[in-house]
Amino acid sequence: MGRAFEFRKARKLKRWGNMSRTFTRIGKEITIAAKAGGPDPAMNPRLRVLIHNAKAANMPKDTIDRAIKKATDKDASDYKEIVYEGYGPFGIAIVVETATDNNQRTVANVRSYFTKHGGSLGTQGSLSFLFDHKSVFHIKPAEGLDKEEFELSLMDYEAELEADEEEWLIYGAFEQFANLQKFLEDSGVEIVSAEFERIPTDYKEVTAEQRETIEKLLERFEDDDDVQNVFHNMKDEEAE
Repeated sequence: MGRAFEFRKARKLKRWGNMSRTFTRIGKEITIAAKAGGPDPAMNPRLRVLIHNAKAANMPKDTIDRAIKKATDKDASDYKEIVYEGYGPFGIAIVVETATDNNQRTVANVRSYFTKHGGSLGTQGSLSFLFDHKSVFHIKPAEGLDKEEFELSLMDYEAELEADEEEWLIYGAFEQFANLQKFLEDSGVEIVSAEFERIPTDYKEVTAEQRETIEKLLERFEDDDDVQNVFHNMKDEEAE
């Protein structure tokens, strides 16, 4: 699971191509979190962890501050998080997470991308059985932390650990995000970044030619400013 996650993350960052695209995505998440839970990171756990993400992406402090300030700006865009699901060509399941200030524009664009590339937009929740929605934390363990004891504690949060010498990766249940975050902070570990992942329960094999066709659709989604994340169940050799 860990290698597959790292492959998807590297691929996604490569697709965005520049820091401004990444900053825009994270900035939207920060604004949404600040609006929902308040602008004080000490009182807003979700905002606190998104600031970790921003710092991990080398996002300047003033850019982070502007994103937080937007949450209290009456003239700023009011973003809504909407998830779209559908099938791409060759039966590949695709989940598109968006943050938009214009739902009509976004749904029209998403539908057109599916249609123009031989796919179809489905109903919300129709593909939920094909993906496990996970909370994913990248952490640096505190010095002297007992790994075995730590792993046992993670079981209380429906979480598992993948570890190497430099960084530990934790996968937990989606609904356990806040509890996991609190546990990690209380444990004294450093949270490098945290996010939600939709991990396929089963991967669908495709040919090289089919993959090229599907990649064009994925690129179209990821080029859209309203799109935050794109997940799919296409099997890729590097994700094995």
